[in-house]
Amino acid sequence: MATDGTDADGPGEIIAAGRPPSGASAAVTTMMRRGSVPGFSMAVVNRERVLLAAGYGLANRAANRPATASTSYLWFSMSKIVTATAALRLVDEGRLDLRAPIGEYVGYLQAPGTSTPRVGQLLNHTAGFGNPMPVRWVHPADADPPDPGALLRRLMSRRRGYRYPAGQSARYSNVGYLAAGEVIAAAAGVPFEAYIQQSVLRPAGMEHTGFRYEEGADIATGYVKAPRIVDPLLRGLLPGGIAGDRHGQYLSLNPFYVDGPAYGGLVGDVLDAGRFLRLHLRDGEIDGVRVLSAQAARRMRSIDQAGKPFDHGTGWFRRPTKASGDWVEHFGAGAGFWNVMRLYPDRGLGVVVMSNSTRMYDFEPLFALLASASWP
Repeated sequence: MATDGTDADGPGEIIAAGRPPSGASAAVTTMMRRGSVPGFSMAVVNRERVLLAAGYGLANRAANRPATASTSYLWFSMSKIVTATAALRLVDEGRLDLRAPIGEYVGYLQAPGTSTPRVGQLLNHTAGFGNPMPVRWVHPADADPPDPGALLRRLMSRRRGYRYPAGQSARYSNVGYLAAGEVIAAAAGVPFEAYIQQSVLRPAGMEHTGFRYEEGADIATGYVKAPRIVDPLLRGLLPGGIAGDRHGQYLSLNPFYVDGPAYGGLVGDVLDAGRFLRLHLRDGEIDGVRVLSAQAARRMRSIDQAGKPFDHGTGWFRRPTKASGDWVEHFGAGAGFWNVMRLYPDRGLGVVVMSNSTRMYDFEPLFALLASASWP
């Protein structure tokens, strides 16, 4: 492992594997400075191996602890790709039918009349669910997790649980993936989290990713950059026990988990995320283990549902762009963390970045550089 430390001239760089291509370290430094990103971890992979794994800046400002490739972050909505992968594995096994109405698996999801969406529509965001702001859908890491089924029942009991007609344009919805988690659990006959572990994480060798932090994990502290005057507002918005101490221009967040594991509950590092990218670059197989059929893996990344703000496939999405991009991607954003996972199938390349910044940062120049680099 090489390091140049953390100093006043830049965010510091700790290389766990590979060597950054020319200009990459400078691009990270510029991106972090302009975006006020405290800490940042990155992995670049091809079908066969990790090309680059590195950390920059600080995972914890109070302790001056650097971010590394092994630092654990909340994945937030990047979890949806894993959820979709598990669903397609059930399809491969003949235990889930993407064309079946979701009410056949979870009775209380039956929509009025004949408009109940199909299972596949949950995964490409065309099921017609709304997307309420999930600001309080979190709980302190030392608290008992709520039942995601109870959260979904509560949301569905509200007026207009189905907000749009099923099968029309894609509208991004966390509620839809909450429902997908319940459908997966029903089809698998085991709790959702258990099925994710046995069907995706363990077979893919993702040993440091799950729905709880590993004992002794290097945990990134989430930060919200905001003036001190808004601290009372932020503390009121978040459930009790989550807002932590202030460190200069940042309010820290105590460790917490997302209430809905299927839409955003994973935690882990970029090295495991890189293994997941390699799994999809290899059309569902990694290290001789077949997790998903090649047909299913290719199906997932077919972006065939137009929508706003994203065009969707099954799990993967892509922002509408005029550029001749060949990628599919997913973001993972929420209080304290902002992440991106992107797959370049035609180039055989995958990139994942995770940060402990609530604010979005301009990652596109860095990704363009990484995607066009000549890797050894």
